[in-house]
Amino acid sequence: MSHPASVESPRRAEIPGIPILIFAILLIPFGIYQIVQAAHAQEAGHGFALRLAFGIACLPTAVLVFRSLVLVNPNASKVILLFGRYQGTMRTNGFFAVNPFTARRDVSLRAHNFNSDKLKVNDLRGNPIEIGAVIVWRVRDTAKAVFDVEDFDSYVHVQTESALRHLASCHPYDAPEDNQVSLRGSSERIHDELNSELTVRLQIAGIEVLEARISHLAYAPEIASVMLQRQQADAIIAARTRIVDGAVGMVQMALEQLSKHKVCELDEERKAQMVSNLLVVLCGERGTQPIVNAGTLHG
Repeated sequence: MSHPASVESPRRAEIPGIPILIFAILLIPFGIYQIVQAAHAQEAGHGFALRLAFGIACLPTAVLVFRSLVLVNPNASKVILLFGRYQGTMRTNGFFAVNPFTARRDVSLRAHNFNSDKLKVNDLRGNPIEIGAVIVWRVRDTAKAVFDVEDFDSYVHVQTESALRHLASCHPYDAPEDNQVSLRGSSERIHDELNSELTVRLQIAGIEVLEARISHLAYAPEIASVMLQRQQADAIIAARTRIVDGAVGMVQMALEQLSKHKVCELDEERKAQMVSNLLVVLCGERGTQPIVNAGTLHG
C-alpha cells in the first residue's frame, strides 16, 4: 500500500496559530457589530441587506477559523487527512492553524511498554513451558500505523505473542551442552532473536522495537517437579564426570611422578591397589579415614 506522503516530513500547510486565534476572536464582535448596524441601516432605508449578510457570514467564518486551530503536544503527532487523502503528519509541537476542512487523528510518539501474558507453549523437545516477554516500542511511521493496519496497538500484542510461540518452538528450554542455544542458558541471544523477529513483523505497521526481553520462563506446572529432578540428575552426572576426569588425571600424574623420581618400585598389583585407593579418596563424597601401616612395605 503506497501513500502520497509516506515520508514523515509533512507538507508545510500549517501556519502559526496565535494570529489566527486573535483574528477569530475579533471576527465574532465584528460580525455582531455589522448585524447591529444592519438594523440601523434598515431604519435609515439603505445598506440593510449587505450589512446583514456580511455580519451573518462573519459568525460561521469564525467557527471555521476556530476549527482550523491545532495544538500539537511534545512527543505527539497529528495525522492530517483532506477529503480522504493523506496530507502529512504534524510532528513539531506548538499551536498551528491548518485547513479547517481537514480531519486530524492523534498518534502518540511516546515509548510504550507491553507486558505479554504468560503463554503456554511447547519447546523444541516438546516440553510444555510458560513464557512471557516485555516489549518497548513506539510509532516510527505514522502513515503506516494509521492506514496499513486496523489497530496498531492490538497488532503489536498479537504479533508479540506469535513471535514468542515461534521462538519457543525453535529452542529447548535447557541444554546439557554449553555450546547449544537454549531459552534459559542463552538469554542474550534469545533476546536478540526476539528483537529481530519482532522488528520484521512490525515493519508493516511502522512500529520501531526499542527493546524485547523474556520476562517469564518456567516449565508448565504439570511437569515442573519432574523436570526439576531431571535437571538435578543432569547436574549430578555432569559433576561426577568432571570429578572422575580430574581424579584419573591426578592418579596418572602421581604414578608418573613416583616412577620418574624413583621413590619406590611398584609392581602391577601394587599399582592397581594404589589406583583403587586414590580413586576412592578423590571420588568419594565423604572424607576418608586413612589406615597407617607401621610394618613392612608388604605387611
